[in-house]
Amino acid sequence: MKNYQNYKRGYYMPPAQSTDWVNKEYIDKAPIWCSVDLRDGNQALIVPMSLDEKLDFFKELVRIGFKEIEIGFPAASETEYEFCRTLIENDLIPDDVTIQVLTQARPHIIEKTFKAIDGAKNAIVHLYNSTSYAQRTQVFRKSREEILQIAVDGAKLLNKMAEEYGVDYPFEYSPESFTGTEIDFALEVCNAVIKEWNPTPERKVIINLPATVEMSLPHVYASQIEYMSKNLVDRENVILSLHPHNDRGCGVADAELGLLAGADRIEGTLFGNGERTGNVDIITLAMNMFTHGVDPELDFTDIPSLTELYERVTNMHVYERSPYTGKLVFAAFSGSHQDAIAKGMKYREEQGDGMWTVPYLPLNPEDIGRKYDGDVIRINSQSGKGGIGYLLQSKYGFDLPAKFREDLGYTVKDVSDKAHKELSAREVLDIFQSTYVNVSAPVEMLENHFVQGDGISTEITILKHGVRKVYHGKGNGRLDAVSNAIKKHFAIDFKIICYEEHSLQVGSNSQAVAYVGIETPDGKVTWGAGIKNDIIDASVHALVSSVNRTGVL
Repeated sequence: MKNYQNYKRGYYMPPAQSTDWVNKEYIDKAPIWCSVDLRDGNQALIVPMSLDEKLDFFKELVRIGFKEIEIGFPAASETEYEFCRTLIENDLIPDDVTIQVLTQARPHIIEKTFKAIDGAKNAIVHLYNSTSYAQRTQVFRKSREEILQIAVDGAKLLNKMAEEYGVDYPFEYSPESFTGTEIDFALEVCNAVIKEWNPTPERKVIINLPATVEMSLPHVYASQIEYMSKNLVDRENVILSLHPHNDRGCGVADAELGLLAGADRIEGTLFGNGERTGNVDIITLAMNMFTHGVDPELDFTDIPSLTELYERVTNMHVYERSPYTGKLVFAAFSGSHQDAIAKGMKYREEQGDGMWTVPYLPLNPEDIGRKYDGDVIRINSQSGKGGIGYLLQSKYGFDLPAKFREDLGYTVKDVSDKAHKELSAREVLDIFQSTYVNVSAPVEMLENHFVQGDGISTEITILKHGVRKVYHGKGNGRLDAVSNAIKKHFAIDFKIICYEEHSLQVGSNSQAVAYVGIETPDGKVTWGAGIKNDIIDASVHALVSSVNRTGVL
Protein backbone atom coordinates (compact mmCIF):
# COMPACT_ATOMS: atom_id res chain seq x y z
CA MET A 1 0.00 0.00 0.00
CA LYS A 2 1.36 3.42 -0.93
CA ASN A 3 2.40 6.17 1.52
CA TYR A 4 2.92 3.94 4.55
CA GLN A 5 6.27 5.67 4.95
CA ASN A 6 4.42 8.92 5.73
CA TYR A 7 3.35 7.57 9.12
CA LYS A 8 5.24 7.01 12.34
CA ARG A 9 4.40 5.85 15.80
CA GLY A 10 3.20 8.93 17.65
CA TYR A 11 3.03 7.49 21.16
CA TYR A 12 5.61 7.47 23.92
CA MET A 13 6.71 4.53 26.04
CA PRO A 14 7.15 5.00 29.79
CA PRO A 15 10.69 5.83 30.90
CA ALA A 16 10.72 2.72 33.12
CA GLN A 17 9.44 -0.80 32.53
CA SER A 18 5.83 -1.05 33.66
CA THR A 19 4.51 -4.53 32.98
CA ASP A 20 3.20 -5.89 36.29
CA TRP A 21 -0.26 -5.97 34.69
CA VAL A 22 0.90 -8.93 32.55
CA ASN A 23 0.70 -11.21 35.58
CA LYS A 24 -2.97 -10.50 36.25
CA GLU A 25 -5.45 -12.95 34.74
CA TYR A 26 -8.77 -11.12 34.81
CA ILE A 27 -10.61 -8.09 36.17
CA ASP A 28 -11.99 -9.19 39.52
CA LYS A 29 -14.26 -6.27 40.39
CA ALA A 30 -16.26 -3.59 38.65
CA PRO A 31 -14.60 -0.22 38.21
CA ILE A 32 -16.28 3.07 38.96
CA TRP A 33 -18.38 3.64 35.85
CA CYS A 34 -18.99 7.08 34.38
CA SER A 35 -21.29 7.42 31.38
CA VAL A 36 -20.33 10.18 28.95
CA ASP A 37 -23.23 9.46 26.59
CA LEU A 38 -24.83 12.83 27.26
CA ARG A 39 -21.63 14.78 26.60
CA ASP A 40 -19.03 12.97 24.50
CA GLY A 41 -21.63 10.74 22.88
CA ASN A 42 -24.06 13.59 22.28
CA GLN A 43 -21.51 15.91 20.67
CA ALA A 44 -20.70 13.19 18.14
CA LEU A 45 -24.28 12.89 16.85
CA ILE A 46 -25.22 14.37 13.49
CA VAL A 47 -28.20 15.95 15.25
CA PRO A 48 -27.54 16.27 19.00
CA MET A 49 -30.28 15.15 21.36
CA SER A 50 -33.07 17.52 22.32
CA LEU A 51 -33.71 18.41 25.94
CA ASP A 52 -36.49 15.81 26.22
CA GLU A 53 -34.34 13.13 24.60
CA LYS A 54 -31.47 13.87 26.97
CA LEU A 55 -33.86 13.62 29.92
CA ASP A 56 -35.11 10.23 28.69
CA PHE A 57 -31.53 9.02 28.27
CA PHE A 58 -30.49 10.33 31.68
CA LYS A 59 -33.34 8.45 33.36
CA GLU A 60 -32.31 5.26 31.58
CA LEU A 61 -28.68 5.68 32.68
CA VAL A 62 -29.89 6.03 36.27
CA ARG A 63 -32.06 2.92 35.91
CA ILE A 64 -29.11 0.92 34.60
CA GLY A 65 -27.16 1.83 37.70
CA PHE A 66 -24.67 4.55 36.75
CA LYS A 67 -23.66 6.57 39.80
CA GLU A 68 -21.59 9.08 37.82
CA ILE A 69 -22.97 10.64 34.64
CA GLU A 70 -21.25 13.34 32.64
CA ILE A 71 -24.26 15.40 31.56
CA GLY A 72 -22.57 17.87 29.25
CA PHE A 73 -20.39 20.88 28.62
CA PRO A 74 -22.65 23.59 30.10
CA ALA A 75 -20.67 26.47 28.62
CA ALA A 76 -20.83 25.00 25.10
CA SER A 77 -24.46 25.81 24.25
CA GLU A 78 -27.74 26.94 25.72
CA THR A 79 -29.21 23.44 25.34
CA GLU A 80 -26.35 22.02 27.41
CA TYR A 81 -26.77 24.73 30.03
CA GLU A 82 -30.56 24.35 30.14
CA PHE A 83 -30.30 20.57 30.50
CA CYS A 84 -28.03 20.95 33.51
CA ARG A 85 -30.35 23.46 35.12
CA THR A 86 -33.44 21.35 34.39
CA LEU A 87 -31.95 18.35 36.17
CA ILE A 88 -31.04 20.40 39.22
CA GLU A 89 -34.08 22.66 39.49
CA ASN A 90 -36.56 19.82 38.94
CA ASP A 91 -34.78 17.57 41.44
CA LEU A 92 -34.27 14.83 38.84
CA ILE A 93 -30.89 13.69 40.15
CA PRO A 94 -31.12 10.87 42.73
CA ASP A 95 -29.16 11.47 45.92
CA ASP A 96 -26.77 8.61 45.11
CA VAL A 97 -26.00 9.88 41.60
CA THR A 98 -23.28 12.43 40.84
CA ILE A 99 -23.44 14.58 37.72
CA GLN A 100 -20.22 15.51 35.99
CA VAL A 101 -19.63 18.60 33.85
CA LEU A 102 -16.76 19.32 31.50
CA THR A 103 -14.86 22.57 31.24
CA GLN A 104 -11.78 23.78 29.43
CA ALA A 105 -9.07 25.40 31.49
CA ARG A 106 -10.31 28.88 30.52
CA PRO A 107 -11.62 31.38 33.11
CA HIS A 108 -14.95 32.41 31.52
CA ILE A 109 -15.85 28.78 30.77
CA ILE A 110 -15.01 27.67 34.30
CA GLU A 111 -17.13 30.50 35.73
CA LYS A 112 -20.17 29.59 33.60
CA THR A 113 -19.72 25.93 34.53
CA PHE A 114 -20.01 26.66 38.24
CA LYS A 115 -23.04 28.80 37.58
CA ALA A 116 -24.64 25.89 35.67
CA ILE A 117 -24.22 23.43 38.55
CA ASP A 118 -25.18 25.81 41.33
CA GLY A 119 -27.45 23.93 43.72
CA ALA A 120 -26.40 20.43 42.68
CA LYS A 121 -26.09 18.06 45.63
CA ASN A 122 -23.34 16.00 44.04
CA ALA A 123 -21.19 17.10 41.13
CA ILE A 124 -17.76 16.54 39.61
CA VAL A 125 -16.09 19.40 37.77
CA HIS A 126 -13.97 17.98 34.98
CA LEU A 127 -11.12 20.21 33.85
CA TYR A 128 -9.00 19.53 30.77
CA ASN A 129 -6.41 20.96 28.46
CA SER A 130 -4.47 19.32 25.68
CA THR A 131 -0.90 18.27 26.41
CA SER A 132 0.18 16.24 23.36
CA TYR A 133 3.25 17.07 21.34
CA ALA A 134 1.18 17.50 18.16
CA GLN A 135 -1.32 19.88 19.76
CA ARG A 136 1.39 21.89 21.55
CA THR A 137 3.38 22.43 18.39
CA GLN A 138 0.62 22.69 15.76
CA VAL A 139 -2.52 24.01 17.46
CA PHE A 140 -1.41 26.07 20.44
CA ARG A 141 2.25 26.66 19.51
CA LYS A 142 3.19 26.72 23.15
CA SER A 143 6.02 25.26 25.15
CA ARG A 144 5.74 22.57 27.78
CA GLU A 145 6.00 25.22 30.47
CA GLU A 146 3.14 27.24 28.98
CA ILE A 147 0.89 24.17 28.67
CA LEU A 148 1.70 23.20 32.26
CA GLN A 149 0.78 26.70 33.42
CA ILE A 150 -2.62 26.48 31.68
CA ALA A 151 -3.41 23.33 33.68
CA VAL A 152 -2.19 24.81 36.97
CA ASP A 153 -4.07 28.07 36.46
CA GLY A 154 -7.23 26.11 35.67
CA ALA A 155 -6.81 24.02 38.81
CA LYS A 156 -6.33 27.17 40.91
CA LEU A 157 -9.45 28.76 39.44
CA LEU A 158 -11.51 25.65 40.29
CA ASN A 159 -10.32 26.02 43.89
CA LYS A 160 -11.30 29.68 43.87
CA MET A 161 -14.75 29.07 42.37
CA ALA A 162 -15.50 26.23 44.78
CA GLU A 163 -14.66 28.54 47.66
CA GLU A 164 -16.87 31.32 46.27
CA TYR A 165 -19.82 28.96 45.82
CA GLY A 166 -19.18 27.28 49.17
CA VAL A 167 -19.03 23.77 47.71
CA ASP A 168 -16.60 20.90 48.08
CA TYR A 169 -17.25 19.17 44.77
CA PRO A 170 -14.57 16.69 43.76
CA PHE A 171 -12.45 17.68 40.77
CA GLU A 172 -11.25 15.74 37.77
CA TYR A 173 -8.36 16.57 35.46
CA SER A 174 -7.65 15.18 31.99
CA PRO A 175 -4.47 15.80 30.02
CA GLU A 176 -6.33 15.63 26.71
CA SER A 177 -4.53 13.57 24.05
CA PHE A 178 -2.64 11.77 26.81
CA THR A 179 -1.66 9.00 24.38
CA GLY A 180 0.26 11.51 22.24
CA THR A 181 1.96 13.15 25.23
CA GLU A 182 5.46 12.35 26.45
CA ILE A 183 4.83 10.28 29.58
CA ASP A 184 7.21 12.24 31.76
CA PHE A 185 5.42 15.45 30.80
CA ALA A 186 1.95 13.97 31.35
CA LEU A 187 3.09 12.90 34.81
CA GLU A 188 4.52 16.35 35.55
CA VAL A 189 1.27 18.09 34.60
CA CYS A 190 -0.96 15.67 36.51
CA ASN A 191 1.16 15.87 39.64
CA ALA A 192 1.13 19.67 39.50
CA VAL A 193 -2.68 19.66 39.32
CA ILE A 194 -2.94 17.14 42.17
CA LYS A 195 -0.77 19.34 44.39
CA GLU A 196 -2.97 22.36 43.68
CA TRP A 197 -6.10 20.43 44.64
CA ASN A 198 -4.57 18.81 47.73
CA PRO A 199 -6.85 15.74 47.83
CA THR A 200 -7.97 13.97 51.00
CA PRO A 201 -9.51 10.54 51.63
CA GLU A 202 -12.90 12.28 51.88
CA ARG A 203 -12.42 14.39 48.73
CA LYS A 204 -10.28 12.51 46.29
CA VAL A 205 -9.05 13.82 42.94
CA ILE A 206 -9.84 12.06 39.67
CA ILE A 207 -6.98 11.92 37.19
CA ASN A 208 -8.36 10.83 33.84
CA LEU A 209 -5.93 9.56 31.19
CA PRO A 210 -7.78 9.58 27.87
CA ALA A 211 -6.85 7.76 24.72
CA THR A 212 -8.32 10.78 22.97
CA VAL A 213 -6.88 9.24 19.84
CA GLU A 214 -5.96 5.57 20.08
CA MET A 215 -2.36 5.42 18.85
CA SER A 216 -0.78 2.19 20.03
CA LEU A 217 -1.30 -1.48 20.71
CA PRO A 218 -3.26 -2.00 23.95
CA HIS A 219 -0.26 -3.28 25.86
CA VAL A 220 1.50 0.03 25.33
CA TYR A 221 -1.45 1.93 26.81
CA ALA A 222 -1.46 -0.49 29.75
CA SER A 223 2.23 0.19 30.39
CA GLN A 224 1.60 3.94 30.23
CA ILE A 225 -1.23 3.61 32.74
CA GLU A 226 0.82 1.46 35.11
CA TYR A 227 3.69 3.93 35.06
CA MET A 228 1.35 6.81 35.81
CA SER A 229 -0.40 4.86 38.57
CA LYS A 230 2.90 4.09 40.28
CA ASN A 231 4.23 7.63 40.06
CA LEU A 232 1.29 9.94 40.73
CA VAL A 233 1.72 11.88 43.94
CA ASP A 234 -0.70 11.23 46.79
CA ARG A 235 -1.83 8.12 44.91
CA GLU A 236 -4.00 6.82 47.74
CA ASN A 237 -6.18 9.92 47.35
CA VAL A 238 -6.32 9.76 43.56
CA ILE A 239 -8.92 7.92 41.52
CA LEU A 240 -7.20 6.90 38.28
CA SER A 241 -9.66 7.04 35.41
CA LEU A 242 -9.53 5.94 31.76
CA HIS A 243 -11.33 7.37 28.75
CA PRO A 244 -10.42 5.20 25.75
CA HIS A 245 -11.51 5.95 22.21
CA ASN A 246 -11.61 3.31 19.50
CA ASP A 247 -9.59 4.64 16.56
CA ARG A 248 -7.65 1.38 16.20
CA GLY A 249 -10.62 -0.81 17.14
CA CYS A 250 -9.02 -1.71 20.47
CA GLY A 251 -10.94 0.52 22.88
CA VAL A 252 -12.24 -2.40 24.93
CA ALA A 253 -8.80 -4.01 25.10
CA ASP A 254 -7.28 -0.67 26.16
CA ALA A 255 -9.79 -0.34 28.96
CA GLU A 256 -9.41 -3.92 30.19
CA LEU A 257 -5.62 -3.87 30.18
CA GLY A 258 -5.70 -0.39 31.72
CA LEU A 259 -7.76 -1.73 34.61
CA LEU A 260 -5.26 -4.52 35.10
CA ALA A 261 -2.57 -1.83 35.11
CA GLY A 262 -4.08 0.02 38.07
CA ALA A 263 -6.97 2.16 36.84
CA ASP A 264 -9.99 2.53 39.12
CA ARG A 265 -12.56 4.11 36.85
CA ILE A 266 -13.87 3.99 33.27
CA GLU A 267 -15.49 6.72 31.23
CA GLY A 268 -17.36 5.45 28.19
CA THR A 269 -20.65 5.23 26.38
CA LEU A 270 -23.37 2.70 25.72
CA PHE A 271 -22.89 0.94 22.38
CA GLY A 272 -19.57 2.75 21.94
CA ASN A 273 -21.02 5.98 20.54
CA GLY A 274 -18.62 8.92 20.30
CA GLU A 275 -16.34 10.99 18.11
CA ARG A 276 -14.90 9.28 15.01
CA THR A 277 -14.92 5.53 15.73
CA GLY A 278 -16.43 6.13 19.14
CA ASN A 279 -15.70 5.75 22.83
CA VAL A 280 -15.15 2.48 24.62
CA ASP A 281 -18.38 0.48 24.78
CA ILE A 282 -19.35 0.14 28.44
CA ILE A 283 -21.87 -2.59 27.65
CA THR A 284 -19.14 -4.76 26.15
CA LEU A 285 -16.82 -4.11 29.08
CA ALA A 286 -19.53 -4.88 31.63
CA MET A 287 -20.72 -8.03 29.88
CA ASN A 288 -17.15 -9.26 29.49
CA MET A 289 -16.90 -9.13 33.27
CA PHE A 290 -20.30 -10.77 33.63
CA THR A 291 -19.24 -13.75 31.50
CA HIS A 292 -16.23 -14.20 33.80
CA GLY A 293 -18.50 -14.46 36.80
CA VAL A 294 -17.91 -10.89 38.01
CA ASP A 295 -20.82 -8.58 38.87
CA PRO A 296 -20.42 -5.46 36.69
CA GLU A 297 -22.81 -3.58 38.99
CA LEU A 298 -24.79 -2.31 35.98
CA ASP A 299 -28.14 -3.72 34.87
CA PHE A 300 -28.19 -4.87 31.25
CA THR A 301 -30.95 -7.45 31.64
CA ASP A 302 -33.12 -5.79 28.98
CA ILE A 303 -30.85 -5.02 26.05
CA PRO A 304 -33.71 -4.94 23.48
CA SER A 305 -35.50 -2.10 25.30
CA LEU A 306 -32.23 -0.26 25.89
CA THR A 307 -31.37 -0.58 22.20
CA GLU A 308 -34.77 0.79 21.20
CA LEU A 309 -34.36 3.86 23.41
CA TYR A 310 -30.78 4.46 22.29
CA GLU A 311 -31.66 4.26 18.60
CA ARG A 312 -34.68 6.53 19.12
CA VAL A 313 -32.92 9.37 20.94
CA THR A 314 -29.64 9.27 19.01
CA ASN A 315 -30.85 8.28 15.52
CA MET A 316 -27.92 5.87 15.52
CA HIS A 317 -28.09 2.19 14.62
CA VAL A 318 -26.67 -0.65 16.69
CA TYR A 319 -24.61 -2.77 14.33
CA GLU A 320 -25.96 -6.30 13.95
CA ARG A 321 -22.63 -7.84 14.99
CA SER A 322 -21.91 -5.48 17.87
CA PRO A 323 -20.85 -7.67 20.84
CA TYR A 324 -23.74 -8.70 23.10
CA THR A 325 -26.14 -6.08 21.69
CA GLY A 326 -26.35 -6.71 17.94
CA LYS A 327 -29.36 -8.57 16.59
CA LEU A 328 -27.19 -11.33 15.12
CA VAL A 329 -24.60 -11.88 17.85
CA PHE A 330 -26.30 -15.01 19.15
CA ALA A 331 -27.58 -16.15 15.77
CA ALA A 332 -26.44 -19.56 14.58
CA PHE A 333 -27.13 -20.27 10.90
CA SER A 334 -24.48 -22.96 10.47
CA GLY A 335 -25.79 -26.49 10.82
CA SER A 336 -22.86 -27.68 12.92
CA HIS A 337 -23.17 -24.69 15.26
CA GLN A 338 -26.90 -25.22 15.62
CA ASP A 339 -26.41 -28.88 16.36
CA ALA A 340 -23.82 -28.15 19.05
CA ILE A 341 -26.04 -25.49 20.64
CA ALA A 342 -29.06 -27.80 20.61
CA LYS A 343 -27.06 -30.59 22.24
CA GLY A 344 -25.57 -28.19 24.73
CA MET A 345 -29.01 -27.00 25.73
CA LYS A 346 -30.20 -30.57 26.13
CA TYR A 347 -27.15 -31.43 28.24
CA ARG A 348 -27.84 -28.38 30.38
CA GLU A 349 -31.38 -29.62 31.04
CA GLU A 350 -30.29 -33.20 31.76
CA GLN A 351 -27.01 -32.87 33.60
CA GLY A 352 -26.17 -29.19 33.96
CA ASP A 353 -24.97 -27.83 37.29
CA GLY A 354 -26.40 -24.38 36.65
CA MET A 355 -23.22 -23.02 35.12
CA TRP A 356 -23.45 -21.70 31.58
CA THR A 357 -21.23 -23.77 29.25
CA VAL A 358 -23.29 -24.08 26.03
CA PRO A 359 -21.02 -24.32 22.95
CA TYR A 360 -20.81 -21.23 20.73
CA LEU A 361 -22.77 -19.09 23.21
CA PRO A 362 -20.52 -17.28 25.70
CA LEU A 363 -23.63 -15.84 27.35
CA ASN A 364 -27.15 -17.06 28.07
CA PRO A 365 -29.20 -14.77 25.79
CA GLU A 366 -32.02 -14.73 28.33
CA ASP A 367 -29.73 -12.94 30.80
CA ILE A 368 -29.94 -9.82 28.63
CA GLY A 369 -33.54 -10.17 27.54
CA ARG A 370 -33.04 -12.07 24.29
CA LYS A 371 -34.97 -15.15 23.12
CA TYR A 372 -33.74 -18.50 21.83
CA ASP A 373 -36.37 -18.95 19.15
CA GLY A 374 -35.76 -15.60 17.50
CA ASP A 375 -32.19 -14.74 18.41
CA VAL A 376 -30.21 -17.98 18.49
CA ILE A 377 -31.42 -20.62 16.06
CA ARG A 378 -31.89 -18.88 12.71
CA ILE A 379 -32.91 -20.92 9.68
CA ASN A 380 -31.59 -20.52 6.15
CA SER A 381 -30.00 -22.68 3.47
CA GLN A 382 -26.92 -23.20 5.67
CA SER A 383 -28.85 -24.57 8.61
CA GLY A 384 -28.87 -28.16 9.77
CA LYS A 385 -31.05 -30.79 11.35
CA GLY A 386 -29.95 -29.96 14.88
CA GLY A 387 -31.07 -26.36 14.76
CA ILE A 388 -34.27 -27.06 12.91
CA GLY A 389 -35.13 -29.89 15.26
CA TYR A 390 -34.32 -27.78 18.30
CA LEU A 391 -36.52 -24.97 16.99
CA LEU A 392 -39.50 -27.28 16.50
CA GLN A 393 -39.00 -28.84 19.90
CA SER A 394 -38.36 -25.69 21.94
CA LYS A 395 -41.07 -23.59 20.33
CA TYR A 396 -43.72 -26.09 19.27
CA GLY A 397 -43.04 -29.28 21.24
CA PHE A 398 -42.09 -31.66 18.40
CA ASP A 399 -39.29 -34.07 19.36
CA LEU A 400 -38.46 -35.69 16.03
CA PRO A 401 -36.30 -38.84 15.71
CA ALA A 402 -32.76 -38.02 14.61
CA LYS A 403 -33.13 -39.36 11.07
CA PHE A 404 -36.47 -37.60 10.69
CA ARG A 405 -34.79 -34.32 11.71
CA GLU A 406 -32.20 -34.89 9.04
CA ASP A 407 -34.85 -35.45 6.37
CA LEU A 408 -36.75 -32.36 7.48
CA GLY A 409 -33.50 -30.41 7.48
CA TYR A 410 -32.94 -31.08 3.79
CA THR A 411 -36.54 -30.14 3.02
CA VAL A 412 -36.34 -26.84 4.91
CA LYS A 413 -32.94 -25.90 3.49
CA ASP A 414 -34.20 -26.56 -0.02
CA VAL A 415 -37.11 -24.16 0.51
CA SER A 416 -34.78 -21.50 1.92
CA ASP A 417 -32.25 -21.97 -0.87
CA LYS A 418 -34.82 -21.62 -3.63
CA ALA A 419 -36.50 -18.63 -1.97
CA HIS A 420 -33.13 -16.99 -1.13
CA LYS A 421 -34.38 -16.00 2.31
CA GLU A 422 -34.23 -16.75 6.00
CA LEU A 423 -37.20 -18.72 7.29
CA SER A 424 -39.11 -17.84 10.43
CA ALA A 425 -40.00 -20.44 13.05
CA ARG A 426 -43.57 -20.33 11.85
CA GLU A 427 -42.49 -21.00 8.26
CA VAL A 428 -40.46 -24.00 9.42
CA LEU A 429 -43.50 -25.32 11.26
CA ASP A 430 -45.65 -24.80 8.17
CA ILE A 431 -43.16 -26.74 6.03
CA PHE A 432 -43.13 -29.59 8.54
CA GLN A 433 -46.91 -29.77 8.79
CA SER A 434 -47.67 -29.43 5.11
CA THR A 435 -44.99 -31.91 4.05
CA TYR A 436 -45.15 -34.63 6.70
CA VAL A 437 -48.17 -34.34 9.00
CA ASN A 438 -51.52 -36.10 8.38
CA VAL A 439 -50.81 -36.40 4.67
CA SER A 440 -54.15 -37.46 3.11
CA ALA A 441 -53.34 -37.96 -0.56
CA PRO A 442 -53.47 -40.14 -2.54
CA VAL A 443 -55.15 -42.15 0.25
CA GLU A 444 -56.99 -40.85 3.29
CA MET A 445 -57.52 -42.84 6.47
CA LEU A 446 -61.14 -42.39 7.55
CA GLU A 447 -61.60 -44.99 10.30
CA ASN A 448 -59.67 -47.75 12.02
CA HIS A 449 -60.92 -50.42 14.40
CA PHE A 450 -59.04 -53.17 16.24
CA VAL A 451 -59.89 -56.52 17.73
CA GLN A 452 -57.50 -58.39 20.00
CA GLY A 453 -57.43 -62.17 19.70
CA ASP A 454 -54.71 -64.23 18.17
CA GLY A 455 -52.66 -61.11 17.56
CA ILE A 456 -54.36 -57.88 16.51
CA SER A 457 -56.93 -57.67 13.71
CA THR A 458 -57.88 -54.37 12.13
CA GLU A 459 -60.58 -52.98 9.91
CA ILE A 460 -59.61 -49.75 8.18
CA THR A 461 -61.73 -47.50 6.01
CA ILE A 462 -59.73 -45.65 3.37
CA LEU A 463 -60.70 -43.06 0.78
CA LYS A 464 -58.72 -43.31 -2.45
CA HIS A 465 -59.46 -41.18 -5.50
CA GLY A 466 -62.89 -40.44 -4.03
CA VAL A 467 -63.74 -44.11 -3.53
CA ARG A 468 -64.42 -45.35 0.01
CA LYS A 469 -63.22 -48.90 0.74
CA VAL A 470 -62.85 -51.14 3.77
CA TYR A 471 -59.75 -53.31 4.21
CA HIS A 472 -58.66 -55.86 6.77
CA GLY A 473 -55.32 -56.85 8.16
CA LYS A 474 -53.66 -58.74 10.98
CA GLY A 475 -50.41 -58.32 12.89
CA ASN A 476 -48.65 -58.57 16.20
CA GLY A 477 -49.61 -54.99 17.06
CA ARG A 478 -51.98 -52.27 15.92
CA LEU A 479 -49.49 -50.47 13.67
CA ASP A 480 -48.29 -53.80 12.27
CA ALA A 481 -51.89 -54.82 11.50
CA VAL A 482 -52.57 -51.55 9.61
CA SER A 483 -49.25 -51.87 7.82
CA ASN A 484 -50.11 -55.41 6.65
CA ALA A 485 -53.57 -54.30 5.48
CA ILE A 486 -52.04 -51.53 3.36
CA LYS A 487 -49.36 -53.81 1.91
CA LYS A 488 -51.91 -56.53 1.05
CA HIS A 489 -54.58 -54.41 -0.58
CA PHE A 490 -52.31 -51.91 -2.35
CA ALA A 491 -49.72 -54.46 -3.47
CA ILE A 492 -46.74 -52.51 -2.10
CA ASP A 493 -43.87 -53.56 0.11
CA PHE A 494 -42.14 -51.68 2.90
CA LYS A 495 -40.95 -52.14 6.45
CA ILE A 496 -41.31 -49.87 9.45
CA ILE A 497 -37.81 -48.87 10.58
CA CYS A 498 -38.73 -46.27 13.20
CA TYR A 499 -41.72 -45.47 15.34
CA GLU A 500 -41.79 -42.87 18.10
CA GLU A 501 -44.58 -41.06 19.88
CA HIS A 502 -45.12 -38.44 22.58
CA SER A 503 -47.68 -36.06 23.97
CA LEU A 504 -47.56 -32.75 22.17
CA GLN A 505 -49.14 -30.63 24.88
CA VAL A 506 -49.68 -30.89 28.61
CA GLY A 507 -53.21 -31.02 30.01
CA SER A 508 -56.63 -32.47 29.29
CA ASN A 509 -56.65 -31.06 25.76
CA SER A 510 -53.29 -32.57 24.89
CA GLN A 511 -52.71 -34.07 21.50
CA ALA A 512 -50.52 -37.01 20.60
CA VAL A 513 -47.92 -36.95 17.87
CA ALA A 514 -46.36 -40.01 16.25
CA TYR A 515 -43.47 -40.35 13.83
CA VAL A 516 -43.07 -43.26 11.41
CA GLY A 517 -40.23 -44.01 9.07
CA ILE A 518 -40.65 -46.75 6.40
CA GLU A 519 -38.14 -48.30 4.02
CA THR A 520 -39.08 -49.66 0.58
CA PRO A 521 -37.17 -52.52 -1.10
CA ASP A 522 -35.05 -50.05 -3.07
CA GLY A 523 -33.64 -48.74 0.25
CA LYS A 524 -35.49 -45.44 0.16
CA VAL A 525 -36.62 -44.18 3.59
CA THR A 526 -39.74 -42.03 3.85
CA TRP A 527 -41.02 -40.20 6.90
CA GLY A 528 -44.48 -39.21 8.06
CA ALA A 529 -46.09 -37.80 11.16
CA GLY A 530 -49.57 -37.93 12.62
CA ILE A 531 -51.24 -35.60 15.09
CA LYS A 532 -54.49 -36.67 16.70
CA ASN A 533 -56.19 -36.60 20.08
CA ASP A 534 -55.62 -40.36 20.41
CA ILE A 535 -52.15 -41.89 20.17
CA ILE A 536 -53.40 -44.87 18.14
CA ASP A 537 -55.02 -42.53 15.64
CA ALA A 538 -51.83 -40.46 15.54
CA SER A 539 -49.63 -43.51 14.84
CA VAL A 540 -51.96 -44.79 12.06
CA HIS A 541 -51.99 -41.37 10.38
CA ALA A 542 -48.21 -41.15 10.69
CA LEU A 543 -47.93 -44.49 8.89
CA VAL A 544 -50.38 -43.46 6.17
CA SER A 545 -48.52 -40.13 5.79
CA SER A 546 -45.21 -41.93 5.22
CA VAL A 547 -46.83 -44.35 2.73
CA ASN A 548 -48.44 -41.49 0.83
CA ARG A 549 -45.08 -39.75 0.60
CA THR A 550 -43.39 -42.75 -1.05
CA GLY A 551 -45.02 -41.88 -4.36
CA VAL A 552 -45.79 -45.54 -5.16
CA LEU A 553 -49.55 -45.47 -4.56
